Amino acid sequence: MSPVGVLCAIPQELAYLADNLIAPEISEAAGMRFHTGRLDGAPVVLAQAGMGKVNAAIASTLLIERFGCRLVLFSGIAGGLDPDLAVGDVVIADHVVQHDAGYHSEAGFTVYQAGHLPFFSPHEGLGLMADATLLARVQGALADLALAPLAATDSPRPPRLHVGRVLTGDQFIGSESLRERLFRELGGAAVEMEGAAMAQVCAAFGVPWLVIRALSDLAGAQSHFDFRLFLEEVALSSALIVRRLLPVL
Repeated sequence: MSPVGVLCAIPQELAYLADNLIAPEISEAAGMRFHTGRLDGAPVVLAQAGMGKVNAAIASTLLIERFGCRLVLFSGIAGGLDPDLAVGDVVIADHVVQHDAGYHSEAGFTVYQAGHLPFFSPHEGLGLMADATLLARVQGALADLALAPLAATDSPRPPRLHVGRVLTGDQFIGSESLRERLFRELGGAAVEMEGAAMAQVCAAFGVPWLVIRALSDLAGAQSHFDFRLFLEEVALSSALIVRRLLPVL
């Protein structure tokens, strides 16, 4: 069976997966390291792409073209946008949008489909939808999932699973006003820096994709503090979900 490609941005996200890889083999390409082996019985290729859309696109292309991955997923952390979500909650994308792609006019910035402009290459719709059949299978596999409350907080509320829109852009968001605007105007549940670029590559190759993101912060003024505080715990949550899903992918 062809492998599943798993992308992460930073070492903490990759470590919980790579440390459990059976019969690992390591190769390098484009300054990235790829870990091939078996995880929970499934053939996988793990890669730490680094942060940002270009890195995600390079790594995704290599996973598909060089390693023959039949599906590519991104596992890692994100900032929360939906005020109903909390740090530790996990968002699985049913739709991804590049929030920093578009055009500027006197009226301000308008988000538009990446690679298109309304006056040059018009495009209907915005972003990319996850495969509905795959998403249903994922939701079924996670229906009875129970995550433990975060040790780094005093809250007894356990993290929850949410399916929704994930926004991607080449910025770390630490602004209350921008957080509110991205949620209001684009309906994003979470924001990160790689997922929609990975999805764009997968769509070009006709390969299905998944984006799984655990919230390390709420994309507001305290985001850079929360990111450091919760990074380890929430990265582990995302990795545990990936391992639970591998048998059904």
